Amino acid sequence: MNSKHIGVTLSVILILCVLTGCASILITDQPTASVTPFLSETPTIQPTGTPVLPPVEKPTRAVTPAVSKPLALPTEDEASARLSVPAGFAIRIYAQNLQGRPRFMTFGPDNALYLSLTSGGAIVRLPDANQDGLADSSDVVISGLNQPHGLEWLGDWLYVAENNRVERFRSSSGNGVFDQRELVTDNIPGGAGHFTRTLHFGPDGMLYVSAGSSCNLCVESDPRRAAILRFNPDGSIPADNPFADDADARKQAVWASGLRNSVDFLWTPTGEMWANMNGRDNLLDANGLPDSLPPEVIVFPIRAGQFYGWPYCYNPAAGSNPGASPQVLDTQSGLSLPQGLDCSQAVPALFADLAHSAPLGMSLGKPGNFPTAWQSDLYVAYHGSWNVQTTSSIRDCKVERIVIQAGLPVSSEDFVNGWRAPGSNCGDASTYGRPADVIFGPDGAMYISDDAGGRVYRVISVQ
Repeated sequence: MNSKHIGVTLSVILILCVLTGCASILITDQPTASVTPFLSETPTIQPTGTPVLPPVEKPTRAVTPAVSKPLALPTEDEASARLSVPAGFAIRIYAQNLQGRPRFMTFGPDNALYLSLTSGGAIVRLPDANQDGLADSSDVVISGLNQPHGLEWLGDWLYVAENNRVERFRSSSGNGVFDQRELVTDNIPGGAGHFTRTLHFGPDGMLYVSAGSSCNLCVESDPRRAAILRFNPDGSIPADNPFADDADARKQAVWASGLRNSVDFLWTPTGEMWANMNGRDNLLDANGLPDSLPPEVIVFPIRAGQFYGWPYCYNPAAGSNPGASPQVLDTQSGLSLPQGLDCSQAVPALFADLAHSAPLGMSLGKPGNFPTAWQSDLYVAYHGSWNVQTTSSIRDCKVERIVIQAGLPVSSEDFVNGWRAPGSNCGDASTYGRPADVIFGPDGAMYISDDAGGRVYRVISVQ
């Protein structure tokens, strides 16, 4: 090319640069995310007293690349040999030999997976710096917690829901050692019964915490149990809470009640809050067996100040309930409905499944790896039955796909299955594992925690 042509070409490029803001004209492959290395030793964390917390920040969310690329698929392993997934998908063990009952997960700003060890009282970090689909290590980054369960990032703070409190942790130097620890709120009911607590930040920037009941069937003396609670990010009570002015200070945090054990909840793309619920045990059916009632609630539409039935009422049928058929009275409870309350006032489920399915963690699909038709559906970890009396009523421990159409759950089908040994309950020693949580990573892959087998699995589309 001669100098005249070069000059013309440079002039054209300069003009284009001015018009386009000098955007790159080269299209590259998806970049490799940088990962800040975390130290593997357990830090010594000292409480800092009553914190002065900053204004509301937006929850940290990993950004899904606009252009996806094939994800790494490790070689076949015992999980891929045993567990079934739909055609076009593959499952592998991401991390194993995790002691202390691995439960809920979240991805951090460093794109590493963080996992609560509920009976171990710790949080571990499971990075995959080389993106080969296998955790590089299992590093305890926080320890000495009281039955940690739910966890989520807000800015550079990791919020952790424990049995009787919510705390938050931060690495002040950014090197991964969590040297800052602050109490957010101890306005959380502790104790036994359903002892796990789950937290999430809503699209309104508020902190929501679920707390299950202390019993199978009773009238709770503490209004914060069998409920979802709502706080400002600093642990104070929002002025627009439905019971913010109640004379009972404990009730001021309540957002919704009558939820026996809503282990997880989320928000749909339209901003509607959905929660699941584990129903009560020992409700006898027409054959005198405690195996088929009540159906397990997979989707409740959660609204401020509403009542969801327990311990007086239950949803009578499994499947989709777009017409919002009402709840019915539990005539076997021996409990009298409070004056002025009847089951028609209890919000009905949008979707229910077989009794004793035990829904725990759940997540909506996301772009990045799964095919488009699978991205808007709901995926739920079914912990499975341990207490049914007849073999035909045994419920699988599995991940269930709840098909969403026009914003409503309409049907369900197995997504990952095979953990339960034939003829056994999911609580038996012969069980390979029990799913506890299901989330999607920044790469669009699905991650499943297993609190019985001590593993985390990774599911990807290979289509």
